[in-house]
Amino acid sequence: MGQNSTGSAGKAILPSRAVLEKRQRRRNLKDSAVKWLIRAGGGAVVISLGLIFVYLFSEVAPVLRGTSIDNPQRFEAPAGGDASSERLMLERYSDIGARLTADGRIVFWKLDDQSVLKTQRIEGNPEAEITSFGSGEPRTRTHVYGFSDGSAVVLEDAYKLTFPNDQRVLIPQLKYPFGTDPLQVDPQGRALRQVTVQPGSSGASGAVIAALTVDDRLVMARVRTRQSFLGGAAEAEVSARDLGAVDPGVTAPIVSTDLSNIIAHDDAGRLHYFNIDDRKPLGLADSAQAVADGADITQLRFLNGSKSWIVGGSDGSLTQWMLVRQDDNRFTLTPMRSFDAHDAAVTAIAADYGRRGFATGDADGVLQLHYSTSHRTTLREQVTEQPIVAIAQSPVDEQLLIEHAGGEILLYELWNEHPDLSFSALWSKVLYEGREEPAYVWQASSGSNTFEPKMSMVPLTIGTLKAALFAMIFAAPLAIAGAIYTAYFMTPRMRQTVKPTIELMEALPTVILGFLAGLWLAPFVEANLPMIFMVLIGLPTGFLLAAMAWQKAPQALRERVPAGWEAAMLVPVVVLVVWVSAALSPWAELWFFNGDMRQWLTSVGITYDQRNALVVGIAMGFAVIPTIFSIAEDAVFTVPKHLTQGSLALGASSWQTVTRVVLLTASPGIFSAVMIGFGRAVGETMIVLMATGNSPVVNFNIFEGMRTLSANIAVELPETAVGSTHYRVLFFAALVLLLFTFVVNTVSEIVRQRLRERYSNL
Repeated sequence: MGQNSTGSAGKAILPSRAVLEKRQRRRNLKDSAVKWLIRAGGGAVVISLGLIFVYLFSEVAPVLRGTSIDNPQRFEAPAGGDASSERLMLERYSDIGARLTADGRIVFWKLDDQSVLKTQRIEGNPEAEITSFGSGEPRTRTHVYGFSDGSAVVLEDAYKLTFPNDQRVLIPQLKYPFGTDPLQVDPQGRALRQVTVQPGSSGASGAVIAALTVDDRLVMARVRTRQSFLGGAAEAEVSARDLGAVDPGVTAPIVSTDLSNIIAHDDAGRLHYFNIDDRKPLGLADSAQAVADGADITQLRFLNGSKSWIVGGSDGSLTQWMLVRQDDNRFTLTPMRSFDAHDAAVTAIAADYGRRGFATGDADGVLQLHYSTSHRTTLREQVTEQPIVAIAQSPVDEQLLIEHAGGEILLYELWNEHPDLSFSALWSKVLYEGREEPAYVWQASSGSNTFEPKMSMVPLTIGTLKAALFAMIFAAPLAIAGAIYTAYFMTPRMRQTVKPTIELMEALPTVILGFLAGLWLAPFVEANLPMIFMVLIGLPTGFLLAAMAWQKAPQALRERVPAGWEAAMLVPVVVLVVWVSAALSPWAELWFFNGDMRQWLTSVGITYDQRNALVVGIAMGFAVIPTIFSIAEDAVFTVPKHLTQGSLALGASSWQTVTRVVLLTASPGIFSAVMIGFGRAVGETMIVLMATGNSPVVNFNIFEGMRTLSANIAVELPETAVGSTHYRVLFFAALVLLLFTFVVNTVSEIVRQRLRERYSNL
């Protein structure tokens, strides 16, 4: 016989002490390795989350950097002469500067060594003198000189880009869009004491030259180029018009880019709005006091887009104004906001090329930079002791030119990347140009160069909560009730089929759910609204009625159905409720909604979008149900059997045992299931992206769509410029989403631990 583990007397032979110690050391080594592996995994998760946070914050951090001007250079105005600059200009590469003087000279010079590249003098009629100067929006680079005979010359500063020997070379040029011959603005030929020009945009062709004459009349000329049928040089076509007399103190006219209005001011501190749109009465349309009593208006400049303008006062005040349409279709002058005032009179204002920012200078030599949308003054610095007479910013906002009354020019390097962001711009209501009242708006981009970005986070945050809320309203009751029944009441055989089937739903890609929701469910819901609501209301009602009928059924019938199989009897109830709802839906729509529920909703003021929160709630609910169900079912199923058996032994019913023992014991797990499902709903992207109209609205209307933080990032991040303000805001949205889920999960974990401590003694 072979040797076995028992002795001759049949007693077991115990391992030796050395063998036991070896086994214990091996067991301790495995335990220690597993502990360190778990710690390493947990630490890796924490480190990963920390790195994600650090990366997101690193992309958002430049927004927190303040505006600065550095590396100043001081030099005498090139080809200065006796005339100061009426306008300073910088080209986009910041290689060349230009100054336009009151005596009609245009001087181009290199910024690095201040060498003059080109000087040219504007000529009009030989017997006429230059009497005024004006410019359009900075981005148009269009200027005009007015003459004593009522004529004007329009010019543009331009730059030809060449690359000889692979070196970038800019050649400054002057262009005359309407020819070099003077254009007659005043039909009476009187001197133009104030003049301005504005090329049209947004469908407005040509340009408008507006002027005030020495005899206090407002005149204008619409200028277009006409090409001959046989070819040849284009000719300027001028349509001059006398708009009539104005008060002697009216001065400084400016024209909007839609060529429909002129804004001017007088020496009493009042703004005047003149309509020049032929579809309305021409002439003075409105006036308003723009500065305090005793102060004068010293500067008046349109911001980019010319939908609003900045008024600078002799008291240092700075206010933004715009035209607002009234109920009678009449536009009125309306103040928008005020900015940090100067301590001295405002002597210069320069608008940004492509943004709603602007720079201001005063008589004490103080420079300030502002941004209208964010309502910020981003910089205030004393740059000279002399009054500032002209300011220019480069088109890419990298350099700043300043000229003071002493004939000296200062050149600064400028960092002003994100002035349009502030807490109020992101989270508060903002009064945007063209709107009657402040609002939360997300509209970050447009095809227009004059567009005002609107980047409020409120619509996206509300949309995220809205989508998650309706998804949880649909999913949580079904998932939790199903989990309780499956874990406690359902027969094991049925549970082995139901639980894996529901958990298998989680493997379904959300892009498929979104695709089906957008292309099939949304049109179906729209076409069968009464049926949908009848089903949503009829199913719970049908279940209750079926349960009451089952309780009243004969005992012999109830005993024929094995315990735990009652749920199978609800299948016919579901089929019956859906069939009855579909059959009665047309009649219900006719009786209660005049035959068209959607039209009825519109008639009572409820907006209905085909892809709306109801569709998202149903589709996202199906995505969230498996998560909540699986975790909650495990929590209920793992309640110790001795608790339920003891409760039943003491005479409690099954329902009493569930409500007073099982749910309390399983409450930490059920709460965790709900919070994890909520986190899943908050971060969902594809369903929301495909099943809603992605409209960033601020409401909880179940029949309207929404735009969530995650969907907005998915839609706009691939199209935005890297490093732009829009790019930073999208990363800020991702950071908000991360912090939101982190806070929700932290709070839920605290609540879960409290629940566990409270009911752990059961």
